Amino acid sequence: MSTDSLPHIYSGKVRDIYDAGDDRLLMVTSDRLSAFDVVMAEPIPDKGRVLTAMSAFWFEQFAGIVGSHLLSTKLADVPAAGQRPEWEGRVMLCRRAEMLPIECIVRGYLTGSAWKEYRTSGTMHGQELPAGLLESAQLPEPVFTPSTKAAEGHDENISFEAAVDLIGSDLAERARSVSIELYSRGAKWAAERGILIADTKFELGVIDGELVLADEVLTPDSSRFWAADQWKPGSTPPSFDKQPVRDFLDSLDWDKQPPPPPLPSEVVDTTSSRYIDAYERITGRSFADWHG
Repeated sequence: MSTDSLPHIYSGKVRDIYDAGDDRLLMVTSDRLSAFDVVMAEPIPDKGRVLTAMSAFWFEQFAGIVGSHLLSTKLADVPAAGQRPEWEGRVMLCRRAEMLPIECIVRGYLTGSAWKEYRTSGTMHGQELPAGLLESAQLPEPVFTPSTKAAEGHDENISFEAAVDLIGSDLAERARSVSIELYSRGAKWAAERGILIADTKFELGVIDGELVLADEVLTPDSSRFWAADQWKPGSTPPSFDKQPVRDFLDSLDWDKQPPPPPLPSEVVDTTSSRYIDAYERITGRSFADWHG
């Protein structure tokens, strides 16, 4: 994306961030997709618009729980220099927040890095869990399992006590409480629509002393979505997102280092359809109606 419209601040694996003036940021969500921490050469059509639409939906749903940084998803509300037609449905005009230096992860099921730790030591982020749990088992209750934010490489799982050391007791307690409530509300909503949210990552920040929800919320990129009818403890069901890309890459003799191998068009199309399907199933809305 060109940076000649608004001052460019940062580009991540998926998002480009611009200075919108008046202590505001413009976040533009691209169609880039990363797998195994490598950005693929091929964009996934409509992926960025799905992530923006999904986040906007959850910001609406959670307004009564915690404030947010979001001001608008309408292109017409963006400063004139940033009103690019190709950005329609991809923009979030936001208040600038002081972001917490931790990832606020909540787990409802035993999978991913938590399963690897449990299998080795019977713990999850250092907390003991009941013996005999199976992979993908539902936990007795959602658990807040923070991690650091790594500038390079992978984030590091940390204990709640380590999070307290980083941000202080009061803020850590508030972040844990809010994150668990957001996950519980969202997981209940999704389960009623046939999707299990195994775990998710929230981004929280502070604006004028108020804890706020920021960035993306309960999307297929920030969460592990499973089709409820495919879940069975003892195995990992396919994720409702970039799973076709992962499956294709796993079938190759690729060392998971750049450059990535080219993706076949059918893998790209199937992945795009999965993102759209997840949005429509969870929100009950037609993606064709989303324009920001």
